[in-house]
Amino acid sequence: MRKSLICFLMFGLSLLGPGFAGAAQDIYVRGIAKITMRTGPGVDHKIVAMLTSGTKLEVVDFQDDWSQVKTGDDKIGWVLTRFLTEDAPLAQTVEKLKKENESLAASLEKMKEKSRELARKNSALVDIEQKYKELKQESADFLKLDAEYKKLVQLSEEQKLEITSLEQNLNNEEKLWFLSGAGVFIVGLFLGLSTRKKKKNSLL
Repeated sequence: MRKSLICFLMFGLSLLGPGFAGAAQDIYVRGIAKITMRTGPGVDHKIVAMLTSGTKLEVVDFQDDWSQVKTGDDKIGWVLTRFLTEDAPLAQTVEKLKKENESLAASLEKMKEKSRELARKNSALVDIEQKYKELKQESADFLKLDAEYKKLVQLSEEQKLEITSLEQNLNNEEKLWFLSGAGVFIVGLFLGLSTRKKKKNSLL
């Protein structure tokens, strides 16, 4: 059935003419060791290249059981259609999947590295948040201590004023007692002198 499909495709291309490059289709050499590519559609034509299994070709024209193809290095020749297939060789498919897998692995590694970087940044943010909370608590404690300190300073100033006032009152009382004592002494001295004077006069 695959051969019929290729033949039908070749027939369609032949109807469009050999110059119809827009209908070029990629095909591959079937899984055999090597096939010959000749200058014309027949075994009596000269061999221009040996094509190995899996070689990628571009269909140019079709005639009976022969297909005109072009290689990757732009060589053009004829090969038997039965040796061609539309299916990419397994080795090429495996290589393609291998490259895709490598690409996916590289992308996955990049994503893992990005995830690790985000985890490091998140850890750093957690540390910063913890330090911020500690600083905030320390600031609150500082403000509390500062308020208590200011209160103590104010109380100390009030006590100083009170002590100063008491000292002034004490000094005033000491002066008063001193003056009172001096007055009593003077009055007593005056009374004593007066009494002695009266006694002296009475003796005369």
